[in-house]
Amino acid sequence: MTCSVSRTAHAVAELADGVIRASVEVAASPERVFQALASEEIIDWWIRPGVFDTREWEGDVRVGGRWRAAGIGNGRPYALEGAFLELDPPRKLVHTWHAAGAPGTPSIVTYVLDAIEGGTRLTLRHQGIASPLTGANTGAGWETSLERLAEILAG
Repeated sequence: MTCSVSRTAHAVAELADGVIRASVEVAASPERVFQALASEEIIDWWIRPGVFDTREWEGDVRVGGRWRAAGIGNGRPYALEGAFLELDPPRKLVHTWHAAGAPGTPSIVTYVLDAIEGGTRLTLRHQGIASPLTGANTGAGWETSLERLAEILAG
């Protein structure tokens, strides 16, 4: 049987609403995709070559547990952090997202994983993004990162 899963990621930033919606089909089981979303495997796929390079990730993957990622973004060090709000393996993962030490309310990232023929459809909603410029850049980053995730998990 030939796998017919399309690995092309697609993201749309609704700048006025501060929401990014993205999706990708991955030739891997929901369990395998969930594992890649909630482990240091993030270092391998959470990237946008030449712009955003994640080099460290750590997390206490449980409701209320914290996560932190760090790397280089636009030539400068960055750190992001958040807390896990909801875990329903392998179907759903929700966490906050915030620049480490920055003021303001964190945004929220929701991943929903649906089993499809040949793999998993991953749908992402990133809401509460404060500025249109941040939303546009983050949307492009999600698209690139989800494409990379699909490539890696297709093996």
